[in-house]
Amino acid sequence: MRAGSAALRALGVDPSGGKSLHAVVEIGDHHGAMCFADGVQLSTQCTFGKGNIEKSHRGKLAVTLIDTASDRRVRVSYRPTLQPQIQGSAFMRKRGAGIPASDIPDQEQWELVRLIWDAPEADVLSLGPVVDGGWHGIDEVVRFAVCAGCGELVAEPYLRTVKGEQRCLDCSGYPV
Repeated sequence: MRAGSAALRALGVDPSGGKSLHAVVEIGDHHGAMCFADGVQLSTQCTFGKGNIEKSHRGKLAVTLIDTASDRRVRVSYRPTLQPQIQGSAFMRKRGAGIPASDIPDQEQWELVRLIWDAPEADVLSLGPVVDGGWHGIDEVVRFAVCAGCGELVAEPYLRTVKGEQRCLDCSGYPV
């Protein structure tokens, strides 16, 4: 949340102002900090459902927020200055031992949240400069067709032609 809020502030934009924001989170998949994207989604209102946020799969806790209306962007990354305290917290010790977050007492979870939330922004985040240009998004695809194999509706870029028929990836036989 703090990273998204800092990016909004740096760009001087309000997330409720329309569809001009796009976020690129540098997290990947299958690691313990994917919730970074949840906070960015909540603070910026860029969501995977709306398609105005994407992952760059770098495994970092960073986000670049782009204001497409002004063609400006800023990158905000997590600063690891609190890592010794975070790693020593009861929550992280239990997570490291394989205990699911849902099985850790709320008090221990909130202890970690407060550590990050209450720290001065400069101790938690690195805010890059606001930069002009450099973002050229992909136009939204609004064309769909019915797969000749399963009969389901498929967005056009995900169709493959097999023996003259349009098929979804699952029915095409192509590797996904």
